[in-house]
Amino acid sequence: MKILVLGSAAGGGFPQWNCNCPNCDGIRRNTIRAIPRTQSSIAVSADGVQWLLVNASPDILKQIQSNPALQPARSIRDTGITSVILMDAQIDHVTGLLMLRESGTPLPLYCTQPVWHDLSSGLPLTQVLSHYCGLEHQPIDVQANRFGPPLRLEHLPDITIMPFPLSSKAPPYSPNRANPQTGDNIGLLMTNEKTGKTLFYAPGLGQMEPLVLEAMSRADCILVDGTVWTEDEMIRLGLSRKTAAQMGHLPQSGPGGMISVLDSLGDDKRKILIHINNSNPILNQDSQEAAVLQAHAIEIAVDGMEITL
Repeated sequence: MKILVLGSAAGGGFPQWNCNCPNCDGIRRNTIRAIPRTQSSIAVSADGVQWLLVNASPDILKQIQSNPALQPARSIRDTGITSVILMDAQIDHVTGLLMLRESGTPLPLYCTQPVWHDLSSGLPLTQVLSHYCGLEHQPIDVQANRFGPPLRLEHLPDITIMPFPLSSKAPPYSPNRANPQTGDNIGLLMTNEKTGKTLFYAPGLGQMEPLVLEAMSRADCILVDGTVWTEDEMIRLGLSRKTAAQMGHLPQSGPGGMISVLDSLGDDKRKILIHINNSNPILNQDSQEAAVLQAHAIEIAVDGMEITL
Protein backbone atom coordinates (compact mmCIF):
# COMPACT_ATOMS: atom_id res chain seq x y z
CA MET A 1 0.00 0.00 0.00
CA LYS A 2 1.41 3.32 -1.12
CA ILE A 3 0.45 6.55 0.63
CA LEU A 4 1.31 9.97 -0.78
CA VAL A 5 1.01 13.03 1.45
CA LEU A 6 -0.26 15.56 -1.06
CA GLY A 7 -0.75 18.37 1.46
CA SER A 8 0.18 18.60 5.14
CA ALA A 9 -1.09 22.01 6.29
CA ALA A 10 -4.40 23.01 7.85
CA GLY A 11 -6.89 25.31 6.13
CA GLY A 12 -5.19 28.27 4.44
CA GLY A 13 -1.93 26.38 3.88
CA PHE A 14 1.50 27.61 4.96
CA PRO A 15 2.23 30.44 4.65
CA GLN A 16 -1.39 31.57 4.73
CA TRP A 17 -2.06 34.27 2.17
CA ASN A 18 -3.19 36.95 4.65
CA CYS A 19 -1.30 35.94 7.79
CA ASN A 20 1.70 37.67 9.34
CA CYS A 21 2.15 35.45 12.38
CA PRO A 22 5.78 34.65 13.31
CA ASN A 23 5.78 31.55 11.10
CA CYS A 24 4.21 33.08 8.00
CA ASP A 25 6.22 36.28 8.28
CA GLY A 26 9.38 34.31 9.00
CA ILE A 27 9.12 32.04 5.97
CA ARG A 28 8.39 35.00 3.67
CA ARG A 29 11.38 36.93 5.00
CA ASN A 30 13.55 33.81 5.11
CA THR A 31 14.29 34.38 8.81
CA ILE A 32 13.21 30.89 9.92
CA ARG A 33 13.90 27.43 8.57
CA ALA A 34 10.53 26.13 7.40
CA ILE A 35 8.94 24.35 4.44
CA PRO A 36 5.84 25.68 2.62
CA ARG A 37 2.86 23.34 2.71
CA THR A 38 -0.44 23.00 0.88
CA GLN A 39 -3.74 22.09 2.55
CA SER A 40 -4.03 18.55 3.84
CA SER A 41 -4.85 15.56 1.67
CA ILE A 42 -3.43 12.11 1.00
CA ALA A 43 -3.69 9.61 -1.85
CA VAL A 44 -3.62 5.83 -1.47
CA SER A 45 -2.82 3.19 -4.09
CA ALA A 46 -2.20 -0.54 -4.38
CA ASP A 47 -0.37 -0.38 -7.72
CA GLY A 48 0.98 3.17 -8.00
CA VAL A 49 -1.30 3.89 -10.97
CA GLN A 50 -4.85 4.01 -9.60
CA TRP A 51 -5.31 6.30 -6.59
CA LEU A 52 -7.93 6.96 -3.96
CA LEU A 53 -7.96 10.66 -3.05
CA VAL A 54 -8.67 11.16 0.65
CA ASN A 55 -10.11 14.67 0.99
CA ALA A 56 -10.09 17.08 -1.93
CA SER A 57 -8.00 20.11 -0.98
CA PRO A 58 -8.45 23.50 -2.68
CA ASP A 59 -4.78 22.99 -3.65
CA ILE A 60 -5.48 19.76 -5.58
CA LEU A 61 -4.29 21.11 -8.95
CA LYS A 62 -0.91 22.08 -7.51
CA GLN A 63 -0.74 18.74 -5.72
CA ILE A 64 -1.39 16.82 -8.95
CA GLN A 65 1.32 18.84 -10.68
CA SER A 66 3.74 17.99 -7.87
CA ASN A 67 2.92 14.27 -7.96
CA PRO A 68 3.17 12.91 -11.53
CA ALA A 69 1.87 9.52 -10.36
CA LEU A 70 -1.59 11.11 -10.19
CA GLN A 71 -1.39 11.90 -13.93
CA PRO A 72 -0.36 8.66 -15.69
CA ALA A 73 -1.18 10.07 -19.18
CA ARG A 74 -2.57 6.84 -20.63
CA SER A 75 -4.87 8.79 -22.96
CA ILE A 76 -5.41 12.31 -24.27
CA ARG A 77 -7.31 13.11 -21.04
CA ASP A 78 -6.48 10.97 -18.04
CA THR A 79 -6.06 10.88 -14.29
CA GLY A 80 -4.87 8.39 -11.72
CA ILE A 81 -7.60 9.56 -9.32
CA THR A 82 -10.30 6.88 -9.52
CA SER A 83 -12.38 7.83 -6.47
CA VAL A 84 -12.55 10.22 -3.52
CA ILE A 85 -13.26 9.74 0.19
CA LEU A 86 -14.30 12.72 2.30
CA MET A 87 -13.71 12.53 6.04
CA ASP A 88 -15.80 15.63 6.75
CA ALA A 89 -17.36 18.55 4.88
CA GLN A 90 -14.84 21.23 5.87
CA ILE A 91 -14.07 23.72 3.09
CA ASP A 92 -10.37 22.83 3.06
CA HIS A 93 -11.28 19.16 2.48
CA VAL A 94 -14.03 19.43 -0.15
CA THR A 95 -13.66 22.45 -2.44
CA GLY A 96 -10.99 20.68 -4.49
CA LEU A 97 -13.88 18.71 -6.00
CA LEU A 98 -14.67 21.81 -8.04
CA MET A 99 -11.19 21.65 -9.54
CA LEU A 100 -11.89 18.10 -10.77
CA ARG A 101 -15.03 19.10 -12.68
CA GLU A 102 -13.51 18.21 -16.09
CA SER A 103 -13.59 14.51 -15.21
CA GLY A 104 -14.98 12.50 -18.12
CA THR A 105 -17.21 10.44 -15.83
CA PRO A 106 -19.02 11.11 -12.53
CA LEU A 107 -16.60 11.05 -9.59
CA PRO A 108 -17.26 8.18 -7.17
CA LEU A 109 -17.52 10.00 -3.84
CA TYR A 110 -17.43 8.03 -0.59
CA CYS A 111 -18.83 9.98 2.36
CA THR A 112 -21.33 9.71 5.20
CA GLN A 113 -24.91 10.89 4.91
CA PRO A 114 -24.34 14.02 7.09
CA VAL A 115 -21.43 15.06 4.85
CA TRP A 116 -23.46 14.41 1.70
CA HIS A 117 -26.30 16.48 3.17
CA ASP A 118 -23.94 19.38 3.92
CA LEU A 119 -22.63 19.26 0.35
CA SER A 120 -26.19 19.26 -0.97
CA SER A 121 -27.42 22.18 1.16
CA GLY A 122 -25.09 24.47 3.12
CA LEU A 123 -22.29 24.22 0.54
CA PRO A 124 -24.13 22.80 -2.49
CA LEU A 125 -21.22 21.31 -4.43
CA THR A 126 -23.41 18.43 -5.54
CA GLN A 127 -25.71 20.85 -7.38
CA VAL A 128 -22.85 22.78 -8.96
CA LEU A 129 -21.02 19.66 -10.12
CA SER A 130 -24.21 18.18 -11.57
CA HIS A 131 -23.66 20.68 -14.41
CA TYR A 132 -20.15 19.26 -15.01
CA CYS A 133 -18.88 15.75 -14.26
CA GLY A 134 -21.33 14.99 -11.46
CA LEU A 135 -20.79 13.02 -8.27
CA GLU A 136 -21.70 9.39 -7.68
CA HIS A 137 -22.44 9.08 -3.96
CA GLN A 138 -21.09 5.92 -2.34
CA PRO A 139 -22.45 5.98 1.25
CA ILE A 140 -20.22 5.35 4.25
CA ASP A 141 -22.17 3.91 7.15
CA VAL A 142 -20.94 4.73 10.65
CA GLN A 143 -22.70 4.38 13.97
CA ALA A 144 -21.78 5.78 17.35
CA ASN A 145 -18.98 4.04 19.25
CA ARG A 146 -18.33 1.32 16.70
CA PHE A 147 -16.38 0.63 13.53
CA GLY A 148 -18.40 0.86 10.34
CA PRO A 149 -18.70 -1.87 7.71
CA PRO A 150 -15.40 -2.19 5.81
CA LEU A 151 -15.06 -0.62 2.38
CA ARG A 152 -13.50 -2.54 -0.49
CA LEU A 153 -12.75 -0.57 -3.63
CA GLU A 154 -12.20 -2.39 -6.91
CA HIS A 155 -9.13 -0.34 -7.77
CA LEU A 156 -7.55 -1.01 -4.35
CA PRO A 157 -7.27 -4.81 -4.31
CA ASP A 158 -6.15 -6.34 -1.00
CA ILE A 159 -6.77 -3.06 0.86
CA THR A 160 -9.57 -2.86 3.42
CA ILE A 161 -10.81 0.53 4.62
CA MET A 162 -12.54 0.64 8.01
CA PRO A 163 -14.32 3.93 8.83
CA PHE A 164 -15.13 5.00 12.39
CA PRO A 165 -16.82 8.10 13.86
CA LEU A 166 -14.91 10.97 15.47
CA SER A 167 -16.10 13.63 17.88
CA SER A 168 -15.16 16.89 16.21
CA LYS A 169 -16.96 19.83 14.60
CA ALA A 170 -19.14 20.04 11.50
CA PRO A 171 -18.33 23.04 9.26
CA PRO A 172 -19.57 26.50 10.30
CA TYR A 173 -22.08 26.49 7.43
CA SER A 174 -23.52 23.10 8.44
CA PRO A 175 -26.92 22.88 10.17
CA ASN A 176 -25.17 20.39 12.46
CA ARG A 177 -22.53 22.85 13.67
CA ALA A 178 -24.16 23.19 17.11
CA ASN A 179 -25.86 19.79 16.99
CA PRO A 180 -23.19 17.18 16.17
CA GLN A 181 -24.25 14.11 14.21
CA THR A 182 -22.54 10.75 14.05
CA GLY A 183 -20.76 10.88 10.71
CA ASP A 184 -19.98 14.60 10.65
CA ASN A 185 -16.35 13.52 10.97
CA ILE A 186 -14.71 10.13 10.51
CA GLY A 187 -11.33 8.49 10.82
CA LEU A 188 -10.02 5.64 8.69
CA LEU A 189 -8.10 2.43 9.27
CA MET A 190 -6.57 1.20 6.00
CA THR A 191 -5.09 -2.30 6.02
CA ASN A 192 -2.92 -3.96 3.39
CA GLU A 193 -4.12 -7.54 3.62
CA LYS A 194 -0.95 -8.84 1.94
CA THR A 195 1.45 -7.33 4.47
CA GLY A 196 -0.93 -7.02 7.41
CA LYS A 197 0.17 -3.39 7.88
CA THR A 198 -2.40 -0.74 8.84
CA LEU A 199 -2.59 3.05 8.53
CA PHE A 200 -4.60 5.17 10.98
CA TYR A 201 -5.68 8.47 9.40
CA ALA A 202 -7.49 11.28 11.22
CA PRO A 203 -6.47 14.84 10.20
CA GLY A 204 -9.23 16.32 12.37
CA LEU A 205 -9.52 14.95 15.89
CA GLY A 206 -11.17 16.81 18.74
CA GLN A 207 -11.43 14.19 21.48
CA MET A 208 -9.71 10.99 22.48
CA GLU A 209 -12.30 8.26 22.96
CA PRO A 210 -12.03 4.49 23.55
CA LEU A 211 -12.81 3.70 19.90
CA VAL A 212 -10.13 6.11 18.67
CA LEU A 213 -7.54 4.63 21.03
CA GLU A 214 -8.48 1.14 19.88
CA ALA A 215 -8.05 2.19 16.25
CA MET A 216 -4.67 3.75 17.01
CA SER A 217 -3.54 0.62 18.83
CA ARG A 218 -4.29 -1.47 15.72
CA ALA A 219 -2.18 0.71 13.43
CA ASP A 220 1.44 0.41 12.36
CA CYS A 221 1.51 4.01 11.16
CA ILE A 222 -0.50 6.84 12.75
CA LEU A 223 -1.11 9.94 10.61
CA VAL A 224 -3.02 12.24 12.91
CA ASP A 225 -4.20 15.78 13.68
CA GLY A 226 -1.30 18.17 14.32
CA THR A 227 -3.21 21.44 14.01
CA VAL A 228 -2.02 23.40 17.05
CA TRP A 229 0.55 23.13 19.80
CA THR A 230 -1.48 24.67 22.65
CA GLU A 231 -5.17 24.99 23.46
CA ASP A 232 -5.05 28.82 23.35
CA GLU A 233 -2.58 29.19 20.48
CA MET A 234 -4.88 31.03 18.07
CA ILE A 235 -6.20 33.35 20.80
CA ARG A 236 -2.74 34.18 22.15
CA LEU A 237 -1.45 35.12 18.69
CA GLY A 238 -4.51 37.27 17.99
CA LEU A 239 -5.59 35.06 15.07
CA SER A 240 -8.92 33.84 16.44
CA ARG A 241 -11.20 33.94 19.45
CA LYS A 242 -11.54 30.16 19.48
CA THR A 243 -9.68 27.53 21.47
CA ALA A 244 -8.44 24.33 19.87
CA ALA A 245 -11.38 22.42 21.38
CA GLN A 246 -13.86 24.94 19.96
CA MET A 247 -12.33 24.38 16.52
CA GLY A 248 -12.52 20.60 16.94
CA HIS A 249 -8.83 19.83 17.43
CA LEU A 250 -6.69 18.27 20.15
CA PRO A 251 -3.47 20.24 20.84
CA GLN A 252 -0.12 18.48 21.00
CA SER A 253 1.10 19.78 24.36
CA GLY A 254 -0.30 19.60 27.87
CA PRO A 255 -1.98 16.83 29.88
CA GLY A 256 -4.03 14.61 27.60
CA GLY A 257 -2.53 16.26 24.52
CA MET A 258 -1.53 14.43 21.36
CA ILE A 259 2.07 13.89 22.49
CA SER A 260 1.01 12.09 25.65
CA VAL A 261 -1.54 10.03 23.71
CA LEU A 262 1.04 8.96 21.14
CA ASP A 263 3.59 8.18 23.87
CA SER A 264 1.08 5.84 25.52
CA LEU A 265 0.92 3.70 22.39
CA GLY A 266 4.49 2.44 22.68
CA ASP A 267 7.53 2.66 20.44
CA ASP A 268 6.63 0.14 17.72
CA LYS A 269 4.54 2.54 15.62
CA ARG A 270 5.43 5.28 13.18
CA LYS A 271 3.79 8.50 14.41
CA ILE A 272 3.27 11.47 12.08
CA LEU A 273 1.41 14.77 12.55
CA ILE A 274 -0.55 16.23 9.62
CA HIS A 275 -3.02 19.14 9.12
CA ILE A 276 -0.60 21.58 10.77
CA ASN A 277 -1.86 25.13 11.22
CA ASN A 278 0.32 28.05 10.11
CA SER A 279 0.43 29.24 13.74
CA ASN A 280 1.98 26.02 15.10
CA PRO A 281 5.60 26.60 16.23
CA ILE A 282 6.59 23.07 15.11
CA LEU A 283 6.73 24.45 11.55
CA ASN A 284 9.89 26.30 12.55
CA GLN A 285 12.49 23.54 12.27
CA ASP A 286 14.69 25.22 14.88
CA SER A 287 11.96 25.69 17.48
CA GLN A 288 11.96 24.09 20.91
CA GLU A 289 8.61 22.53 20.06
CA ALA A 290 10.03 20.80 16.99
CA ALA A 291 12.84 19.47 19.18
CA VAL A 292 10.29 18.12 21.67
CA LEU A 293 8.57 16.15 18.91
CA GLN A 294 11.89 14.75 17.74
CA ALA A 295 12.68 13.63 21.29
CA HIS A 296 9.35 11.78 21.35
CA ALA A 297 9.99 10.18 17.91
CA ILE A 298 7.02 12.03 16.38
CA GLU A 299 7.43 13.13 12.76
CA ILE A 300 5.96 16.20 11.06
CA ALA A 301 4.35 15.49 7.69
CA VAL A 302 5.53 17.44 4.68
CA ASP A 303 4.10 17.63 1.17
CA GLY A 304 5.50 14.85 -0.96
CA MET A 305 6.14 12.43 1.93
CA GLU A 306 5.74 8.82 0.83
CA ILE A 307 4.72 5.98 3.14
CA THR A 308 4.72 2.28 2.18
CA LEU A 309 2.89 -0.30 4.29
